[in-house]
Amino acid sequence: MNKSIFYHAGCPVCITAEHDIVNLIGSDNIEIIHLGNDPSKIKSAELAGVQSVPALLTPNGNVLHINFGASIADVKG
Repeated sequence: MNKSIFYHAGCPVCITAEHDIVNLIGSDNIEIIHLGNDPSKIKSAELAGVQSVPALLTPNGNVLHINFGASIADVKG
């Protein structure tokens, strides 16, 4: 993986964090995954260690949980 992945669920906290992260690292360096719109990605997010959103998965596999918006359990519904 050579891009970071930003996982979110569309809440205001997530959207604000998305804008800030894209401004910091650039849109070419990040893949944005909206778990509310694409729930098929929840399992891979969990396997990567994402426990809540918004979260940033770095290219070396570290998960950075950013300002709690929702737990993965909440996103699953």
